[in-house]
Parts: sequence; C-alpha cells; structure tokens
Amino acid sequence: MSNIVLSCKNVSKKYTEFKADITILRDINLEINKGEKVAILGLSGSGKTTLLNVLGGLDKCSSGEVTLMDQRFDNQSVNKRAIMRNKYLGFIYQLHHLLPEFTAIENVMIPLAITKKYGKKESTKLATEILEKVGLAHRANHKPAELSGGERQRVAIARALVTNPSCILADEPTGNLDGERSESIFQLMQQLSEDFGTSFVIVTHDERLASRMNKVYRLTDGQLNQVQ
Repeated sequence: MSNIVLSCKNVSKKYTEFKADITILRDINLEINKGEKVAILGLSGSGKTTLLNVLGGLDKCSSGEVTLMDQRFDNQSVNKRAIMRNKYLGFIYQLHHLLPEFTAIENVMIPLAITKKYGKKESTKLATEILEKVGLAHRANHKPAELSGGERQRVAIARALVTNPSCILADEPTGNLDGERSESIFQLMQQLSEDFGTSFVIVTHDERLASRMNKVYRLTDGQLNQVQ
C-alpha cells in the first residue's frame, strides 16, 4: 500500500442552474500522505467546502477521480462510499453538529454505533479513551449546552477520531474560537497526527493556522495552487 491516504486527479465539479453550467472546481489535483496536515485557503464561495465534500464522498465530482486508501472512491455506490467513509474518514465542522440531547460521551459513541462492530461496553471504553486524549474525560457526562465552545469542538474532534480514521476532513475547525482556544485545537491536531499517523485536511480562513500545516493550498476561481 502506498503512503497516499486520499487523492484526487483532474477533479472538476459543475452545477446546473437555470439551464446554465456553473463550474465550482476546475481540474483539481491533490495528494494527502499519511500523517500529513494540509490547509486549504480561499475566499467565501471559492468552493472549499465543495472540495471537502467531494474528497469525503458526500458529493460526487463531475469529472476526474478520487482515491481513498488505494481504492477508487468517487465512482462507488452511495452505500459503498458510506462504508468506506465510515472506515477511513472523520469529519469536523465549524459548528460541531453535536446532538444536544446526548452527553459528550454519547455523542462520541455515535460513529461506533453506526459501524455496528462494537457492543456498548467496548464503545464506552473507546469513547472514554479518546475523550481522555482530548482532555475532556471529566466532562464526559455533560451535554453540549453545558460545555464551552472549545470543549464542544474537542468533543467533535473526539467523535471524528473514535473510529481511528486515516484522515480527518475539517471545515473551519477553529472558526468560532478565540486565539487561545484555536491554539489548543492546533496543538491537539499536531499531537494526534504524531500519535496516530492521522492525516488532516483543513479548510480555513485562518492564515496563521494554515502556515503551520505541512502544505498550504489556495483555491481561487475553482483552481487549486500550492503556496507552501
């Protein structure tokens, strides 16, 4: 198996609106290696989230190829993409999308329930261990409304990590956080990349955060160019 976790080759994405084609992504080429942290910069509306959704199999490209763990990803059925996504990828969103009626540990256990590979006892153990990793074991039984913004984002990171994915796709993971909390999230990602070999693809407006990644790309007019 190669060292490439996730890649796309000549990927384009078009939408049809009022009988006119609108091109969002143009011939995108990108490779994410094991343990690599990659930032994608761009203005609002530049297509960053669309690219993340295509890489994650949540949306299909109009042309080109997406490969995940040496397997063609974009041309699989909806069910097959879901299986591959659940096995190899984790997702972090700016607004974290935690379920408000569940505690932190219950939110983290949700991906394990989806896989149907673990019983409740083992799921609880795995979720507890990952909450310890992100420094929130003492908040395991608190619901999202009882947690700070930074704590909620850490729960979201724990949820993304609990299945031990090869790559995490993060959409503005520090967008709602102040400088101190943003720094703690970066340090956590750095630690997880070193400890688990997890790759990160981070869409962000934060130039300072981006500059600390292994590679930085900028998406402009649908085209992706490496700047670091």
